[in-house]
Amino acid sequence: MKKRRLVIIAAGAAGAALAAGAFAPLAQAAPAPRAPKDIVALSSVDHSIIQDMRYTTKINFMGRRVDGYQQPVCILAKPAAEALHRAQERLLPQGYSLKVYDCYRPQRAVDDFVRWAEDLKDHRMKEEFYPRVAKDRLFADGYIAAKSGHSRAGTVDVTIVKLGSPEPKEGSVRPAGPCYAAQDERRPDDSVDMGTGFDCFDTLSHTDNPQIQGTQKANRQLLKSTLAAGGFVNLPEEWWHFTYKPETYPDTYFDFPVAHESVAGH
Repeated sequence: MKKRRLVIIAAGAAGAALAAGAFAPLAQAAPAPRAPKDIVALSSVDHSIIQDMRYTTKINFMGRRVDGYQQPVCILAKPAAEALHRAQERLLPQGYSLKVYDCYRPQRAVDDFVRWAEDLKDHRMKEEFYPRVAKDRLFADGYIAAKSGHSRAGTVDVTIVKLGSPEPKEGSVRPAGPCYAAQDERRPDDSVDMGTGFDCFDTLSHTDNPQIQGTQKANRQLLKSTLAAGGFVNLPEEWWHFTYKPETYPDTYFDFPVAHESVAGH
């Protein structure tokens, strides 16, 4: 009888523990990190700037959505967004609009770039984005790095679109040629002709490459001079890459996701 009584007591204790657990609060996932209050959605400052956020799509050098890009929203430190708005005000009377391809980029996305560059078996987008560069040279040649100014929320990848230009229709995109090919042979884009496509890993993407002449050179200079007047500094190796100076967060690399929720209420 004594042994049976101990078993009953033990069973009763286990049942009580289970019953108590049934009413315990469920564990909740930690909320995603949010941006500081002075980092905002570009659309809250300027609705007219076109947003073509390539890293939320498959139209990029990786051929897939990039880690950390949850929604196609341009996020920037507010001073950079306001400077971009002033640049847009200078362009609109000339019949042009700015279009952004990328803005703030979380560190997890940069890490994704690094993992992709280290995977020497993945060449699905080589013929379009880096046809003349060996993938094992992407680090040495400076096309991929472990840190990016985009993660500080003051850098933007941007181009110019002529007002009224039709956007390429879904389903009508022809096979994309090399990113440095003639404009009618590259992936369709409503941007003016800059001599290469966006994210073209090639020396022809250098802003002042002497091989780029005529209308292509004039278009690059229009973009560069318009943004320079507002405080943006161009990266010489990429005609599309501009950083607003002085940076709001010169030493901080953020990792909150690219999503409306990250800047909700700012």
